[in-house]
Amino acid sequence: APRFRGKSQLPPITSPAPTAVPCLAYGGKQEMEVLDQIFPPREWMDNNNQYIQYVCRDPCTRTDLSDLQDELDSLLLQRNAREVGLCSVRRELYKQCFDELLRQVTIGCAERGLLLMRIRTEIETTIAAYKTLHKSSMAYGMRKSLQAEQNRIDLDKKITELELENNELQKQLNEQKAKCDAIEKCEEVQRQVEERNHNVKVELLRQTNQMLCKPCKF
Repeated sequence: APRFRGKSQLPPITSPAPTAVPCLAYGGKQEMEVLDQIFPPREWMDNNNQYIQYVCRDPCTRTDLSDLQDELDSLLLQRNAREVGLCSVRRELYKQCFDELLRQVTIGCAERGLLLMRIRTEIETTIAAYKTLHKSSMAYGMRKSLQAEQNRIDLDKKITELELENNELQKQLNEQKAKCDAIEKCEEVQRQVEERNHNVKVELLRQTNQMLCKPCKF
């Protein structure tokens, strides 16, 4: 992260406000104003005293740059950052490293610092948009999953009801078939009885007819 005056990364106690840190000879007033715009000073209260802390104005040397790279590699190993894929730890460390490089570039050239700040803002805005999209997609997916689960439950319930209804209808159909078979058997027996009676009557009539047709003897 960009270096602030003091030994601790958290706000250490420095000179109380409104005492300001003067611009040093190696940086112009414009660079310092842009630097404070990019990295606003930290302010806090302690024992009813207000303190302010500015970002470090020290210029960067080759040794500082080499130490920054070594520190970045060391922190990546210490915090077990992933080498590939999405990794919040790796992103946070690279963000802090970029902020330190932005501080160093701004001290030498305010215009480059402002341009890098635009790039940093654009990257952060894009990442924030992707986070929002991810959250909304997760919420949408969760809603669809719950809806699908509810639909599955409703369909299972409907299937159960239809199966029960089908079983009841099948039972009624079997009862009607049994009744129909019983009626058909009864009708068949009655038809056979009536047919036998009819045959007997026909035979009687035939015999009577034969007897009537015989000639009489006197």
